Amino acid sequence: MPQKDPPRRSTVRDVAVAAGVSPGTVSKALNRSGQVSDETRARIEQAARELGFRPNELAKSVFNRRSFTVGMITTDSFERFSVPVMLGAEDALGAGRISVFLCDSRDDPIRESHYIEVLLGRRVDGIIVTGRSSNPRKPISVDASTPVVYALTPSSDPDDCSVVVDDVAAGRLAGDHLIGLGRRRIGHITGPSSFDAVRRRAQGLAHALEEAGTTIAGGVLAGSWSEAWGRQAAQILLRSNPDIDAIHCGSDLIARGVTEALRDAGRSIPSDIALSSTDNWQLIAEGARPPLTSIDMNLSQVGQVAAQRLLEAIEGKSQSGIELVTPTLVVRASTDGGV
Repeated sequence: MPQKDPPRRSTVRDVAVAAGVSPGTVSKALNRSGQVSDETRARIEQAARELGFRPNELAKSVFNRRSFTVGMITTDSFERFSVPVMLGAEDALGAGRISVFLCDSRDDPIRESHYIEVLLGRRVDGIIVTGRSSNPRKPISVDASTPVVYALTPSSDPDDCSVVVDDVAAGRLAGDHLIGLGRRRIGHITGPSSFDAVRRRAQGLAHALEEAGTTIAGGVLAGSWSEAWGRQAAQILLRSNPDIDAIHCGSDLIARGVTEALRDAGRSIPSDIALSSTDNWQLIAEGARPPLTSIDMNLSQVGQVAAQRLLEAIEGKSQSGIELVTPTLVVRASTDGGV
């Protein structure tokens, strides 16, 4: 049997004829640009629906001088932090039918420069730069016409737009929670002191404890982001402060090591020692025994806000400076025996 020709797709000209307007007016109405009356716009949209017209995205991008794509560059090879940020950005950008190109520079400046050239070659509308820490980084080198927003890892240039987690608030949140449980001899085991987040979280925790008339028991124990360090530091803390009744950890991995050390020492969680941590990495926090109370850094929201600021910059309404995203407390059995 002879094959039937596929049905012809409706065009802008077909919609223009049906609505009694010019093709240019159709483009302006459907792209929400130019001066078109509400009555004319409604007539054009009705004609488009009746004809089953779907705008050609390539033609749309050319008309608006936009590619409807955004680049995201990350230095987070493990993708522990960049993926939640990217998913949050995609949620915010998806409503505008904007695609995201993810590029992992692996902390290699040459690789990063290559990806920047690739993204600019694709004529992306803007770029989001993220990483695995909140230590400031050198701004990427792009033309001023390409909007850039930094997410989680801020730019060292105060004139750039950066969206980061409020690490001081994260420490304070943990301190307020443990104090609210009646704990007063509270230790703190965390990651390397070279991380700005480590110092700021410890600062927030210390402020919360000072307001309650106490201090961090044993001082801040800073080491690596590992279970091994959590075990070692907990043993040190128990020897120097045997009456400790709570410990706040800088990460869920560290806290998992602490739980092992406390268990080996015959200390019960949370009746003897309440334990809280940071990151709310569900795989670790929910799988621990007992499940960990943890500070969620709301990385997805960081991505959403960064994407919103990038969209605003693309529209010519750019912002500068650092914008803070507030973390939240997720309570589990390690501080609340009833959970």
